[in-house]
Amino acid sequence: MTIQAQTSSMNIVIVGHVDHGKSTLVGRLFYDTNSLPEGRYNAVARVCEETGKPFELAFLLDALEEERDQGITIDTAQAQFHTALRDYVLIDAPGHKEFLKNMVTGASSAEAAILLIDAAEGVQEQSRRHGYILHLLGIKQVTVAINKMDLVGYSQEVFEEVRDEYIAFLDQLGVHPASVIPVSAREGDNIASKSDKMPWYTGPSIIEALDNFTTRPPREFQPLRFPVQDVYKFDHRRIVAGRIESGTIGVGDKIVFSPSGHHAVVKSIERWNSPNNGPAFAGESVGITLTEPIFVERGEIISHISNAPNETTELLTNIFWLGNRHLVTGKSYVLKLATQEIPCQISSIITVMDTSSLDTGKNQYEVAKNEVANVIFSLKKPVAFDEFTNIVETGRFVLVDGYDVAGGGIALAPVVDNYTI
Repeated sequence: MTIQAQTSSMNIVIVGHVDHGKSTLVGRLFYDTNSLPEGRYNAVARVCEETGKPFELAFLLDALEEERDQGITIDTAQAQFHTALRDYVLIDAPGHKEFLKNMVTGASSAEAAILLIDAAEGVQEQSRRHGYILHLLGIKQVTVAINKMDLVGYSQEVFEEVRDEYIAFLDQLGVHPASVIPVSAREGDNIASKSDKMPWYTGPSIIEALDNFTTRPPREFQPLRFPVQDVYKFDHRRIVAGRIESGTIGVGDKIVFSPSGHHAVVKSIERWNSPNNGPAFAGESVGITLTEPIFVERGEIISHISNAPNETTELLTNIFWLGNRHLVTGKSYVLKLATQEIPCQISSIITVMDTSSLDTGKNQYEVAKNEVANVIFSLKKPVAFDEFTNIVETGRFVLVDGYDVAGGGIALAPVVDNYTI
């Protein structure tokens, strides 16, 4: 079947310590790439003049956020900046606790990150915390921007001191930035183009660094992952319904339901209020019928036989705990991954990091609120999943404690007998 290629787009997250200049950097990216909504710059400049405030690029982002907070819909183009190569979609991460919460609801979709550090203040607690969280999220494509170089006289010595300290920290996490860039977001140095104020720096600008990153394959080109939401009976038909998270499915495809292992052949594609029986693509909510009746229930993941997801009852994960009650070994929880809901327990807490102190302890028995941990789940029945770095949509989950969603995480791998850390 033929798949229509889509415009290239990349999700990025920009994180940094409070007052290190994230809003100014975002405003500069919008401005220097001509990505602002029409009239936005002039409107903000006019408000600044009327109120007697000096104009700041950060106000451009504040204006967008104010509209969002008031419930006004922002057009997709207004939430992006674009270069000659691709569109970039910004994922907001205002602080470490908010970032953890966003992880559960979407920040984990980031493909790349900019870690922002103030050259004058140097590496701060949140700078280390954000680096650690990006590591746990599996974000491998990272550039570090050392901002406010204008406040330190564009000093190469100051830049190298901050760079070396932060690189040494990130190396311990296995995070290896593609570039470390001295910038002044306020003055526009090394953002969209090279700055003549730092001739000693020969690396890429921020835009060049982002354009050097590689995007994930469009979801249509990934392996088929079609979580079953429900099975409906219409006249003589049994329609298996759900949302296609990745890949494509068409009539005649040989499929397997995981983790049950049932095989089937697609007889038809059923769309609501449409006679179209053509292939269905990632992002579509559709139904399918099968050539032969088999028992199917909610929670199964449909894939092509040649490329099925992993299955396991012992799962190694990174988890972000947000519950008021501690996460403890031996207690019963429910793991929700795609449409699967599986009772489970924590069989082993391998490492725990306090996101306030950055202290890490091994072989503990509980995880407190706002801590992140590397844990092993023991599941009461097999879960079908993909490693998060391969397919995001079937590689992340939430954990339910009682009636509350109390944590979220990413799947790393099945646990094998000789597993060690």
